[in-house]
Amino acid sequence: MGGRWEARPHNDSVRSFQRKLKQLTKRSWSMSFRERIKRLNWVIRGWINYFRIGKMKGHMQRIDGRLRTRLRIIAWKQWKTSRKRFQALVMLGIPEWMARQSTGFGNHYQAVAKTAGLRKISKEIFSRMGLVSCLDYYLR
Repeated sequence: MGGRWEARPHNDSVRSFQRKLKQLTKRSWSMSFRERIKRLNWVIRGWINYFRIGKMKGHMQRIDGRLRTRLRIIAWKQWKTSRKRFQALVMLGIPEWMARQSTGFGNHYQAVAKTAGLRKISKEIFSRMGLVSCLDYYLR
């Protein structure tokens, strides 16, 4: 690294942070989406403020992407029926053909989270709901 020293969080600390986020985004843990986002924000802000001096942009990008995927899966599970899922996707501005295609996945959560239909629940939509982006908060 050119003889420069750089502070960064230990890998164990990063894994601990990921485990904490994973615990807060369990599908089986029933709570309102707003409450879940509030608790996630507490953990994200606290952890990033503690390790702010460290260089961790790559970690934050990866964690941020995984967190949004898990939140998309939670939203999918909360919509329950394919009719409600279809209506919710159309309300997000997704074309009907794409919404029908996405609702065909049923309860295959990881597969449906990767579809273009559910990817329309973007970072901006989550930020409007109040979620703090790990990367944006770190870079600020």
